[in-house]
Amino acid sequence: MPEFKYKPTPLMLPTSRYDVRRADFAVNFISMLKHTTGEWYGKPFQLMPWQEQIIRDIFGIVGEDGYRQFRTAYVEVGKKNGKSELAAAIALYLLFADGEAGAEVYSCAADINQASIVFNTAKAMVEQCGDLAKLSKLVPSTKRIIFPHTNSFYRVLSSETKSKQGFNVSGLIFDELFAQQTRELFDTMTKYTGDARRQPLYFLITTAGRDKTSICYEIHQKAKAVMDGSKIDPSFYPAVFGIEEDDDWNDEAVWRRVNPSIDVTIPFETVQAAYEQAKQNPAEEMHFRQFRLNEWCNADIRWMPMDKWDVCGEDIDFEEYEGRDCYCGLDLSSTGDLTALVLVFPPVGSDTKYTVMPFYWLPEDVIDLRTRRDHVPYAVWKKTGVFNTTEGNVVDYDYIVAFIAKLSERFRIREIAYDRYGAEKIRRDLEELGAEHGFTVFPFGQGFISMSPPSKDFFQFVMEGKIRHGKHPVLDWNMGNVIVDQDAAGNIKPNKKKSTEKIDGVVALIMGLARATLGGGINDSVYDERGLLFI
Repeated sequence: MPEFKYKPTPLMLPTSRYDVRRADFAVNFISMLKHTTGEWYGKPFQLMPWQEQIIRDIFGIVGEDGYRQFRTAYVEVGKKNGKSELAAAIALYLLFADGEAGAEVYSCAADINQASIVFNTAKAMVEQCGDLAKLSKLVPSTKRIIFPHTNSFYRVLSSETKSKQGFNVSGLIFDELFAQQTRELFDTMTKYTGDARRQPLYFLITTAGRDKTSICYEIHQKAKAVMDGSKIDPSFYPAVFGIEEDDDWNDEAVWRRVNPSIDVTIPFETVQAAYEQAKQNPAEEMHFRQFRLNEWCNADIRWMPMDKWDVCGEDIDFEEYEGRDCYCGLDLSSTGDLTALVLVFPPVGSDTKYTVMPFYWLPEDVIDLRTRRDHVPYAVWKKTGVFNTTEGNVVDYDYIVAFIAKLSERFRIREIAYDRYGAEKIRRDLEELGAEHGFTVFPFGQGFISMSPPSKDFFQFVMEGKIRHGKHPVLDWNMGNVIVDQDAAGNIKPNKKKSTEKIDGVVALIMGLARATLGGGINDSVYDERGLLFI
């Protein structure tokens, strides 16, 4: 670890001073604690230079009145740089060592699980420190650490907590502020709650988000303004480690600058490997730039590199697949929109490719209207036979069931996966048909849990040339429209609302592929083997 030479922040007021005794006391308290996970477990908490700078600035710089100059600290840095461990150490300092009688220290976050991350780290630190363990009472059931000697406590709160009134905050840890859907909890915990304290500390930690209307982006903007001198708030301490507008996200020097813990908590090779994935996948690029480079990204992720998709467009001879096993995805419309059915044939023998066979329906009465409104050649597609129509202005599900019955005479349908929302009648009809033709009807959720693994599998298969789709024009159009949602753990799913046009065939394809890759395990979940990703 490089040698650290402290220099007070330029935000220190001329009337403030650096109290080395107080700063040393905070640093020494933290060094008494031990790390709680991985290869660092049980080792003393030796602050990295960027962490020690923050600790000495916050706890060592005091005003004319002898109390801390900084009351709010905003630390924004990418994943795995050690901000949660730092926050846990600060929470314990505020509980045990800040000299505050009746201290009330809180961990807050969007949900109870996120809010518990810092608390659980702090709890593990206490358990490893004999002196602190003797002085405190741990109450895991209510997520509290009590320090009876000063009648103080540290506890967890989240946006889910019903009662958020009556607090007398001496310390607040707000974890992953970017995940806050509203500003209610933030305002409740930061406005007036510390007025009865002489030096409350609000310690806000986060990674960059995407919502530029959020409370987190508001604080981010304030932090940048304070850092460049365009805004003055002597009580506000910003530390933002993120990519700048003119930075090249491909530059390794940028990676090192925005990841101050690289080669310590984050191996450089890990960042490099993530970058290589990001170059191949727009969704991975956004994830890399947001969570590794701490960049505020608000661009929608257009998912599929169409040049790779086009390579998979070899011709399909339907007759060669007669009698073959297949798994179907059915994406239903509730109005005058497209309905899509996609058959997915697993590879057999020496073939390594999944073959997809799409079918589409649109109500006859809306074709002209939709052609004019959407600027999509539905009328041409109808004439060329690339999709089917049903009478009226909504899709006739009875027609689709009859069509599937005919398909089941040509192909050995094993399962039909469908979006379970609003599909009760066709489900019953398909179950009756399945009992006759030997296939199972499988409800398929549209959230991250169900959609992420098969979406990622599908993308990888396309990249590897393991999909055969026959250049179906409607499916090609659908594929070019897809925008995906992505959560903090990198799980993805197609987003119909954000996608510029229809993506029904892609959704149906992914559902069918999910069942095909599992070989049709009736009660299996795609997560039984893979698991949902968390970070």
